[in-house]
Amino acid sequence: MQLFLISGLSGSGKSVALKTLEDSGFYCVDNLPAELLFSLVEQLMPAGYQNIAVSVDVRNAHSVQVLPALLLQLMQKDLAVHVLFLDAQTETLVKRFSETRRLHPLNDAASLANGKQGLTLTECVQHERELLAEISNIGHHIDTTELNANALRAWIKQFIKVDRARLTLLFESFGFKHGIPLDADLVFDARCLPNPHYNPTLRPLTGNDAAVIAFLENTPAAQDMFGDIRNFVERWLPCFVADNRSYLTVAIGCTGGQHRSVYLAEKLARHFEQQQQVLVRHRELV
Repeated sequence: MQLFLISGLSGSGKSVALKTLEDSGFYCVDNLPAELLFSLVEQLMPAGYQNIAVSVDVRNAHSVQVLPALLLQLMQKDLAVHVLFLDAQTETLVKRFSETRRLHPLNDAASLANGKQGLTLTECVQHERELLAEISNIGHHIDTTELNANALRAWIKQFIKVDRARLTLLFESFGFKHGIPLDADLVFDARCLPNPHYNPTLRPLTGNDAAVIAFLENTPAAQDMFGDIRNFVERWLPCFVADNRSYLTVAIGCTGGQHRSVYLAEKLARHFEQQQQVLVRHRELV
């Protein structure tokens, strides 16, 4: 049996993630108190359920605090436990709540805890981050700041297909003008490379197009940077594997996330896929 635990910040896309898992054949439970995880597993395992997905978040604040210890106990059973944590920049979360006019789930609880009424959305999000700090370091982290719902669904489907018994090396391209991905473990800056954006012919293309690839293949600095990133990852990857990491996210950024970072992420993925389990994501191309 596999248990997929979904957690993260309110407004980060947990409902989309859980629905995607349900559509993929998982038995899903939303907003389950963490204390009931054992009971759920004990009831569903004899019934033959192989894939279960559960959402646990700050709607049950006490459950969040005891969840890390419960996960350790669950992992000692004949059960594969996988944790997916969804996050987004505070400004994005505030905007999403403002647009939908929804009340943040911590609004009342946070106000009482701080002895005052009328906490702002920003204060609620910050308080939520503090409550989830320990969980955010467990499992796979996805930053949904720049993702639409369709892109998130695609990334969730990638997540459930990989072999979690092995480390997955994830190369992610992004644009610095949209912010550094919150889920990045290693970040490399490709903005110093010649920019295809300034070539009118190459500007509307991406790093996946032959003309841009040819331009960067013939740029010595781009090849030097590729070699340096490749060597760095090869040098330190065994240490991450020894640390029992499930994912290592290597983010490569350029100004807009369209050309140089996409090219490097794809080339690095092709190099490492011969020896590792590899995924590629292009944040600004979704």
